[in-house]
Amino acid sequence: MKWFLLMIIICDAVLLQGLAKVVSARPQVVNIGAVFTFNSLIGKVIKVAMDAAVEDVNASPNILNTTTLRIIMHDTKFNGFMSIMEPLQFMESETVAIIGPQRSTTAHVVAHVATELKIPILSFSATDPTMSPLQFPFFIRTSQNDLFQMAAIADIVQFYGWREVVAIYGDDDYGRNGVAALGDRLAEKRCRISYKAALPPAPTRENITDLLIKVALSESRIIVIHASFIWGLELFSVARNLGMMSTGYVWIATNWLSTIIDTDSPLPLDTINNIQGVITLRLHTPNSIMKQNFVQRWHNLTHVGLSTYGLYAYDTVWLLAHAIDDFFQKGGNVSFSKNPILSELGGGNLHLDALKVFDGGKIFLESILQVDRIGLTGRMKFTRDRNLVNPAFDVLNVIGTGYTTIGYWYNHSGLSVMPVDELKNTSFPGQKLHSVVWPGHSIKIPRGWVFSNNGRHLRIGVPNRYRFEEVVSVKSNGMITGFCVDVFIAAINLLPYAVPFELVAFGNGHDNPSNSELVRLITTGVYDAGVGDITIITERTKMADFTQPYVESGLVVVAPVRKLGSSAMAFLRPFTPQMWLIAAASFLIVGAVIWCLEHKHNDEFRGPPRRQVITTFWFSFSTLFFSHRETTTSNLGRIVLIIWLFVVLIINSSYTASLTSILTVHQLSSPIKGIETLQTNHDPIGYPQGSFVRDYLVHELNIHVSRLVPLRSPEEYDKALRDGPGKGGVAAVVDERAYIELFLSNRCEFGIVGQEFTKNGWGFAFPRNSPLAVDVSAAILQLSENGDMQRIRDKWLLRKACSLQGAEIEVDRLELKSFWGLFVVCGVACVLALAVYIVLMIRQFGRQCPEEAEGSIRRRSSPSTRIHSFLSFVKEKEEDAKARSSRERQLEDISANGSSRCN
Repeated sequence: MKWFLLMIIICDAVLLQGLAKVVSARPQVVNIGAVFTFNSLIGKVIKVAMDAAVEDVNASPNILNTTTLRIIMHDTKFNGFMSIMEPLQFMESETVAIIGPQRSTTAHVVAHVATELKIPILSFSATDPTMSPLQFPFFIRTSQNDLFQMAAIADIVQFYGWREVVAIYGDDDYGRNGVAALGDRLAEKRCRISYKAALPPAPTRENITDLLIKVALSESRIIVIHASFIWGLELFSVARNLGMMSTGYVWIATNWLSTIIDTDSPLPLDTINNIQGVITLRLHTPNSIMKQNFVQRWHNLTHVGLSTYGLYAYDTVWLLAHAIDDFFQKGGNVSFSKNPILSELGGGNLHLDALKVFDGGKIFLESILQVDRIGLTGRMKFTRDRNLVNPAFDVLNVIGTGYTTIGYWYNHSGLSVMPVDELKNTSFPGQKLHSVVWPGHSIKIPRGWVFSNNGRHLRIGVPNRYRFEEVVSVKSNGMITGFCVDVFIAAINLLPYAVPFELVAFGNGHDNPSNSELVRLITTGVYDAGVGDITIITERTKMADFTQPYVESGLVVVAPVRKLGSSAMAFLRPFTPQMWLIAAASFLIVGAVIWCLEHKHNDEFRGPPRRQVITTFWFSFSTLFFSHRETTTSNLGRIVLIIWLFVVLIINSSYTASLTSILTVHQLSSPIKGIETLQTNHDPIGYPQGSFVRDYLVHELNIHVSRLVPLRSPEEYDKALRDGPGKGGVAAVVDERAYIELFLSNRCEFGIVGQEFTKNGWGFAFPRNSPLAVDVSAAILQLSENGDMQRIRDKWLLRKACSLQGAEIEVDRLELKSFWGLFVVCGVACVLALAVYIVLMIRQFGRQCPEEAEGSIRRRSSPSTRIHSFLSFVKEKEEDAKARSSRERQLEDISANGSSRCN
């Protein structure tokens, strides 16, 4: 017992000694530097917040023990140079970390120096997304990255169905990099920034006015403001004077505006009126008891409003306190040494050799990144890419003298009307926001774009064709009419807004212009849209956006046809000669198989040879009409007959249907059967001049260009087809079905041969990402639903058909390839039945005639003799064979008994 007590005393002494060493290793004071502008919008808040945090840390008995945390704050006085020099002064003293700088522009410079000197830089206001931990390992952002804020804005743009935005920003690292991140996030949603409007970092009112005038002339009415606290409100003042805070505009501000509202609330009445209807974001901080207590305490500390930057400043100090405590617990020591690189440069007037390296900087950095605590802003924990976990934003709508929260944005779930705590307990209902009061006190969601306010109408290019005036036509007085034009005008009239436009003829009217060239001119800005018979093909969709097709029109082949009259041999036309030959042979083969299977058992298939041949022929061909009188008695014969009757049924039905069509419907015949015929022969082929048909035939179907003949009009189609290849014409013309139907409306001697071998459609072309293309597509669908599209089509394209339009191109004769499967099944059944029958006969021959079999073996008779005996057995009627076998056995028994008596 005494030894046990002695051991306890010794252990306690060792622990106390170790604890004393640890305590003695902690310094009495740890210095932290802070660099910001005291009188700035953020500075007024974070100074009070950090003082409160230092007071709370030093008063807490649970952290730092006997060490006192001290923050030394330097005022940069809105000066970028001072924002760089002040952190360098801290690096000359024994400062373990620096909070700041306030701006992203100076943070880039300071972070480079901090990396070399291994002094952590913590900033909650430098939110530039390009501040990468790979480039700046000692820079730590203690608020949310602007990357997430831009993702939230992109989700809002997508939620309301907008496709283009205008981005206004300050032309510095913070502005440019933030807008670049916005462009990337919009691209993921298939949206884009149509105009990047940059302002100087410190713009004048004149600069802002000039820029907003350019923005007002653009099409997009969705404007994102990534501004500075200094000039952001001035921009809204100018915008209101220019009438840009009216109905139809959408203004989305990043969190700089919510910070102003939180800090300087209540704002002056003029300022509030300038920002009515604006949507802004604010860093989301969960509503906790800790936060509520701090908010109540805040009012006793200062008259300045509490913004989210104040909350993050408070949490940043506590974050450092926990990291310092962990650093000391790991045995870290606050010590500094000279940088050998700076020492080699010499001191000089700049005294660069005074900058010191924090020896425990890497360990301290690890301690900072490993902190995991709950603060005023929520959970303070870093991910692998050094962003705070659970990024979230409040979505605010400025209304009246304040704002309302219309929803929230979370990194993993997007937009929601529920706070994150409630969202965890419910199934995700999809992205949603509450209703918004937009600029101009409108509650209707703005369209998001208008036509450029530059005083001109949209130039709509229309192909000036030499052919088919029903589709599109340019009159001598300059008036443009036709089916395509009427559809476009009807669609435009359905839009909920006015579209000023003018139709401009494209082409000289003598040669058919290329629609691909028209689409290309849309991309270059010569035309604002293209209206006409513009076929939607892959090549053109790479250059422009197309509307919903308003005409379905694939490629077909038209060729001369002749009417087939009735003839004495018309009944032979349904089948090809090969089909007739195989069918006749099958009848004979099946008849022979049935005879083999039934001959031994069935008296109807026995008799003189002549009678058997006649019976076989009669039976096989009478199955064509299911009128055979002979009955099958064997199971194998019945199986073969059932399968054969099924084959006959199919052949009979197909023949009847084809012959009926031939005798009742006018038949048109042409040596050209379709595009396949044109691919295999070498005859010339006509195509419409200026059409995509030429490239399709050459590149897709590998038809040599020397065979292609361009034709301009229906009259040239007619002449070339009548002349034919022998007289300089063409064998066939390949064109779109819509044109061919018009061409054939009064020309009965031509017809469509083969099937439509492409599926295309006509659409209206617009520049890429044009919102008008979407709206016109919706209008085209509406025209189709209400019947107006059909009425316009009947007006222009409905023509009285010629007398042979109801005729059909000669029906393809039924070929063997359509029935070979049936013949194979029937043939296999016949072969198997014969094989089974032969096996059964051999077994039966061995049982009923064993003596003949054994005798032939003893006598070593020839194979021909054995085969002859077997065939005789097969030919013999089954009853006769059984009777003969019985008599032979009786004779053997008698002879055997006589021999025994003699013995």
